Amino acid sequence: MKVLLINGSPKASGNTARALEEMTGIFHKEGVETEILHVGNKVIRGCVACGSCGSTGKCVFNDLVNEAALKLEAADGLVLASPVYYASANATLIAFLDRLFYSTHFSKAMKVGAAVVVARRGGTTASFDELNKYFTISEMPVASGRYWNNVFGAAPGQAEADEEGLQNMRILARNMTFLMRGIALAREKVGMPEQEKITFTNFVR
Repeated sequence: MKVLLINGSPKASGNTARALEEMTGIFHKEGVETEILHVGNKVIRGCVACGSCGSTGKCVFNDLVNEAALKLEAADGLVLASPVYYASANATLIAFLDRLFYSTHFSKAMKVGAAVVVARRGGTTASFDELNKYFTISEMPVASGRYWNNVFGAAPGQAEADEEGLQNMRILARNMTFLMRGIALAREKVGMPEQEKITFTNFVR
């Protein structure tokens, strides 16, 4: 089992990193390989709708997005973590995810996804919903914890005081591990769900 964790914070050692650290501790105890990719401190431009990826299967901008695509294809699970800005995830992370999910043509079906959001106070559930949409449009089962996957803290280190939030990170990692193992077993015993060719419909008449 392998999980790719995306740190969408500009800070390498902030509260978002602390939340991911709590999860990786459990993953390692469970024998799950992890890799943390720090995205929030990079310069990532948004999608320009050029359509190049439709024929090449990769983004025309050859940056961290194409590097991450190879890691995601090999992973069994994906964790997206972000601080909250105006009730939204970090714009750099969103630009990265738009291009990553749109430009890659390999199936993400049954890769387990989990979203983690960190805030001083409010906007967490809106950001949580925003990140989960990348999973639910891609046939990716969503792992849950005992509460919405929020950790609270403003200045670096404050997340340490959020005992409930950190506990939920541990529960989330265990549940995610269980789901990945269950899916692997089901794939071996009964096979994957039937895949239909995508049907695109628009509403322009």
